[in-house]
Amino acid sequence: MLYILLFLLCILLFIFGMTIIRFGLFNLSANKLKTWLIKLTRTPLKGMLTGTFITALLQSSTAVMVITIGLISARIMTFPQSIGIILGTNIGTTFKTELITFNLDAVLVPLAISGALLILFKNKKARSIGMLVFGIASVFTAMKGFELLAKPLTTMDFINKFILSINDNIFLSLLTGTVITAIIQSSTAMTGIAMGFLTAGLLQLDAGIAIVLGANIGTCITAIIASIGGGKESRLAAFAHVWLNVFGVLLFIPLIPLLTENAPLLASRKDVQLAHISVIFNVATSLLVLPFATRFGEMILYFHDRKPKRPVS
Repeated sequence: MLYILLFLLCILLFIFGMTIIRFGLFNLSANKLKTWLIKLTRTPLKGMLTGTFITALLQSSTAVMVITIGLISARIMTFPQSIGIILGTNIGTTFKTELITFNLDAVLVPLAISGALLILFKNKKARSIGMLVFGIASVFTAMKGFELLAKPLTTMDFINKFILSINDNIFLSLLTGTVITAIIQSSTAMTGIAMGFLTAGLLQLDAGIAIVLGANIGTCITAIIASIGGGKESRLAAFAHVWLNVFGVLLFIPLIPLLTENAPLLASRKDVQLAHISVIFNVATSLLVLPFATRFGEMILYFHDRKPKRPVS
């Protein structure tokens, strides 16, 4: 029971770290973000590049989706303008996945202390930098916790059986990634957990890939919640986010054996392999949809904005 509690604390620490990183970065660039989102979305390509950059900056695809839906709700931005941003958020979110593969164990304590001290400053810029640094230390500490707790957790019979069952069932792994991500509201945290079990040698890579694919679907729940009460176009943007990820996952499920077989060509460590495969998935999905962005938007309108037929009198 202690190990489960510690694992839950690591999840909370990871999400806390990602949140204050986002706050720090947002405080440093808040005045420009909305302007960029509005001005640089005239074409799907510009929107995708803008969405990628801002998501990488904020370290949260969810935050960018919520901002976008907010702008649509306020009628500052239209649904067609959001298509490119949605494509970009999927690419931008891979930056943080790659970030957590670095080994910063030796500097975690100095980072945490310096970040905490900077947060105490009255100067807004220094405080924001402190949030960023302290958040990075929190995220990497949580990652270390996932890795260290993976093996002790599997000494518990029901967790051991569950890990073995998802290792042998791709669709169960996919469902696990979807459900847990929807609950904890962070695809990166779910990916970090999978990386911890991979590094401990308890999770197979194909199951890890399926979990990451599922996490991309699970993370859409926040956009749907944010769109409630925001008007028709806000709902359309949320549905577009869902469909993009569902299409991508359906496309990549048959490719899991191929990706698993060729993963050693990407990196030697399993956790880095998983991070690289996450990048491949998100970039490929967005680039495949980009040439058909207008048609994709029309499809969303067709499925989710059809007016009921009037009864013939």
